Amino acid sequence: MSDATSMAEDFASGRSDPVQALEHAIDQAGRYAGVFISLTLERARREAKAAAARWRAGQPLSVFDGVPLAWKDLFDVAGSVTTAGAAYRRNAPAALLDAPSVGLLCRAGMVSVGKTNLSELAYSGLGLNPHFGTPRNPRGVDQPRIPGGSSSGSAVAVAANIVPIAMGTDTAGSIRIPAALNGLVGYRSSSLRYSRDGVFPLARTLDSLGPLTRSVRDALAIDDLLHGRTQTHRARPLKGQRFVLAQQDVEPAVRNNLLRAVEQLKAQGALIEERECPTFQATLALIKHHGWLGAFEAFALHETLLDSHDAEQLDPRVRRRLEAARSLPASQLMHLIDARQRLQQQLIDDLDGAVLITPTVAHVAPALAPLEADDALFVSTNLATLRLTMPGSLLDMPGVNLPSGHDALGLPTGLLLSAPTGEDARLLRAALSVESVLNV
Repeated sequence: MSDATSMAEDFASGRSDPVQALEHAIDQAGRYAGVFISLTLERARREAKAAAARWRAGQPLSVFDGVPLAWKDLFDVAGSVTTAGAAYRRNAPAALLDAPSVGLLCRAGMVSVGKTNLSELAYSGLGLNPHFGTPRNPRGVDQPRIPGGSSSGSAVAVAANIVPIAMGTDTAGSIRIPAALNGLVGYRSSSLRYSRDGVFPLARTLDSLGPLTRSVRDALAIDDLLHGRTQTHRARPLKGQRFVLAQQDVEPAVRNNLLRAVEQLKAQGALIEERECPTFQATLALIKHHGWLGAFEAFALHETLLDSHDAEQLDPRVRRRLEAARSLPASQLMHLIDARQRLQQQLIDDLDGAVLITPTVAHVAPALAPLEADDALFVSTNLATLRLTMPGSLLDMPGVNLPSGHDALGLPTGLLLSAPTGEDARLLRAALSVESVLNV
């Protein structure tokens, strides 16, 4: 599959044009059930025709003028209902305005194809949705497998070659997890890097935005466009770049692929310390023993919904998870907030300028049918799937999932590069360097 940069190069050379790219996207979208909640065809065709005319005139608005993309159905797109994957929002008023991030990429000429599916209210790492259907992981050829969540439709839209870029959100792993399970690049930004206005929230302290792509260079280009700039990015040599490898308890394929990738980095001169990261381990322990900050915030956001008749329309699994925070003591919340601030500062000292390497998810994509049938299995698998991405979210670490290989069935595994909050630019440059030498 080609990435968005290659697609735009084809536009520039005349080998293709945005109208052709869009029609391919529309055709592919019809082949995969449950990926899109809605399509914005009239808008997309108007945008594609305008972009094609600009390329013919040699006056593109940006490097990605005419490139089709999809939006997780938490982003407001003018004229479309923002469902958040919830049945009770099917008849909500359509958005009057684009979210700022949608508007910025629209003004860069990108073509909005539609709104992608997700875990209801973005509150699961597995990607199942009983209301709009669960998009199946296209890498699961042996049996239907989960896409990962909550940005499930965005991941499958890219992995299934519908669009080269889809925007997602990440509160506990919702970009990084589906990227890992579908063999994609997934970039979770620091929470304040992009405007979150016009994006349906889950936990305001932890919510972040980012793209799912086929390459780091595409993620860098999106970052540039969302900041109103255009740059040329080239991978720097890895020699002398510093990393900390913090291994975790994971499936053999995840571990073996991670270690093979690390050996490739070492062969290029990367300096890798293989040791425990005390801050990461302390954050894992904090979450295990004191709970999840996002649970408090999600309940506070949706308390009115939970006390209304609309709660009866919620996925029972999502409703139970939200309700579980109702009786949590305020002292627990305060402990989490205080510990978070302390650990964020500790992380800076712990890494001392290095980039952290961990597995993204401890396992490959599980089979879908058992999770649909067994609530207890759903709960335990959801927690296991989220476990290694939650520390980065609690500490507001920007993170980039990179594909690290496959297991014996061809299911993707991922490695996660992370850095202290606010160090997105440095992290993305490091990810570009790492990606350039990985042989997966």
